[in-house]
Amino acid sequence: MSLLKMEGIKKSFNRIEVLHGINLEVKKGEIVALLGENGAGKSTLMKILAGVHLPSSGKIFIDGEEVVIGSPKESQQLKISIIHQEFNLLKDLSVAENIFLGKQITSRLGIINWKAMHDETANLLKRVGLAHLPPDRLVSACSIAERQLIEIAKALSFESKVLIMDEPTATLNNEDTQKLLSLMEELRTEGLGIIFITHRLDEVMRVADRAVVMRDGQYIGQDEVKNLTKDQIVRMLVGRDLTNMYPERVPPQADVVLKVNELSVSKRLHNISFTVKKGEILGVAGLLGSGKTELSKALFGLIKHSGGEVRMLGEKVDSPKSAIDAGIALVTDDRKDEGLVLDLSVAENILIPSYRRISQFGVLKKGTMKKIVDRWVSDLQIKTPSPESEVRQLSGGNQQKVVLGKWLQMDPKILILNEPTRGIDIGAKFEIYKIIHELSTKGISIILISSEMPELLGMSHRIIVMNEGKLSGEMDIQDATQEKIFEYATGGE
Repeated sequence: MSLLKMEGIKKSFNRIEVLHGINLEVKKGEIVALLGENGAGKSTLMKILAGVHLPSSGKIFIDGEEVVIGSPKESQQLKISIIHQEFNLLKDLSVAENIFLGKQITSRLGIINWKAMHDETANLLKRVGLAHLPPDRLVSACSIAERQLIEIAKALSFESKVLIMDEPTATLNNEDTQKLLSLMEELRTEGLGIIFITHRLDEVMRVADRAVVMRDGQYIGQDEVKNLTKDQIVRMLVGRDLTNMYPERVPPQADVVLKVNELSVSKRLHNISFTVKKGEILGVAGLLGSGKTELSKALFGLIKHSGGEVRMLGEKVDSPKSAIDAGIALVTDDRKDEGLVLDLSVAENILIPSYRRISQFGVLKKGTMKKIVDRWVSDLQIKTPSPESEVRQLSGGNQQKVVLGKWLQMDPKILILNEPTRGIDIGAKFEIYKIIHELSTKGISIILISSEMPELLGMSHRIIVMNEGKLSGEMDIQDATQEKIFEYATGGE
């Protein structure tokens, strides 16, 4: 018998139908990969299952019994847990308080039993590979990757029968991803039914039993994963073949544009030195906590240098203003909190860095603003109802393009990209790679920080590897392999 069955699910918003009769089944002890590009309708379908939306029509069965899921609480009572792509943690509360929010362990007198809550939190954290994390630590003090694992621990605390994982590995490096996939396999042996939403097809091929593909709110097809190849899945996802995922490299120019000499940040970065040539794509690899993100922020002057220096074409960089003036742009790994202002429009987000440059006597020129926005919406093929639409309405891939447009319209000489394809679908990745390639051929240098080995090996001219805040290795792309990168990343010689 199926744990979950959804039959003929339709959903309309403002009379516009976005789901067109979707069927989905999950059996006990099965991992079902729910696949589709951003905007395919996967999240809407899962929000129906989570009680956030009611379907316009269709039926839902749990353990063979028809149910109506009218609220998130009713979904939880049916032993359904969802880990959303966007975190639902309260940053000013501790890890334990977040996990037990609304279901605190109390005595008969109603007094919170902190010891019991901390002990149970510690067990859950250990289960998801966070044994080192104190239950009383504030979520605000946890990294993005740690917050993702806390979300998973929180979902497991409900003793769920059906677990929905929406891009659970998007924020994780390769090592932590493998741990999570192993955890999913363990949960499968315990009889859980797991709906696994991911854009990473290697993960699908490793852990999923069955793949269900959606496109534009419609059911496209399904099959057991053992019967499918990655190329077949891609064809179902995008409706066409994607050949040459990574564009052919063009050699960089000889001129050195960026020199980093003995750069240090107190307790975080230690004596880092490297150079970047004009038009070069320099890959930066490393495990969680290696200092990759700190390096990106130090290069942009966001965090104070305790030693050494960064020079861009001879100009010293030690603040965001000096970085922008020198031609450095930074695309952070957290586009929603750090890269975009979600309540502002696409146009306003694109123009944020340039108001100082395009204003005259404090007055903004509407014609100039429109010209800039129209150019980058067109050049980057940003899919938006209008440049005046709120950026939060866009898919992840199009949001990432807005962040790129925001900085590209400043005509940067070097672009620091921290996890530029995290959480975006394979079609959007293909487009981002083409943009990176085109920028490189125009002489713009790229520092590509990524947790995805294939991405680094497919795009970079050269790769440097970090370990515990230090530079542990460097290699030309001809000499680079996943094994070598991992050896350097773990502190090997």
